[in-house]
Amino acid sequence: MKILLSLRSHRAMRRPVAVAALSLLTMTGLSACGSDPTLYSIAPVPGVAQQGGPVVVEVRTPVVTASLDRDEIVRQDKDYKLGIAKGNAWSEGIGDMIGRVLTQDLAQRLSGTTVFAQNDAVSTKPLAFVELTVTAFNADQQGNASLVGSLSVHGEKSGIGPNLTIPVQLQTHLENKQANTLVAGLSTLTGQLADLAAQKIRALPVLPVLPATP
Repeated sequence: MKILLSLRSHRAMRRPVAVAALSLLTMTGLSACGSDPTLYSIAPVPGVAQQGGPVVVEVRTPVVTASLDRDEIVRQDKDYKLGIAKGNAWSEGIGDMIGRVLTQDLAQRLSGTTVFAQNDAVSTKPLAFVELTVTAFNADQQGNASLVGSLSVHGEKSGIGPNLTIPVQLQTHLENKQANTLVAGLSTLTGQLADLAAQKIRALPVLPVLPATP
């Protein structure tokens, strides 16, 4: 009888320890799952400012392929697998972010031109539009930052001036695989895209800005 009571007492002492250990593991798991990601955003990159082209330009919100249109930063698309930068996310929707920074880059490069993003509270009527489709905005198979898609620059009215739609395939070397290095590389490529768009915008005919109808 004493031996049986002793075994029961030993088991009773072990049960709270096991429950406490399980609770600690559960809390640790929840803490790890609930940790906030590090937020990143591409930034404007200065370029050469020149005059010419329409005086008012609208940058429409880029169309981004569904595989990239997510909160998490897509690190690389390789070997049929989409690699996600764990614990790292964009600070805003990727289409809005690219459109916002492209607008800032273009405004700096197009001296004397008003450049604004789609849905901005602007009453001025645009005389030209910039449209972008993005199919890659991540590291490529070789580990370079890559911006791939198509760029369209056209006037307000069809038939007036060229409709310049060109493929985009930009790359820049990355020194390492860190998320901030990738974001810096993508910022550089967005600046190069702005250089290309600014060149095409200056090729459009310059039309006068008509006063708003009362």
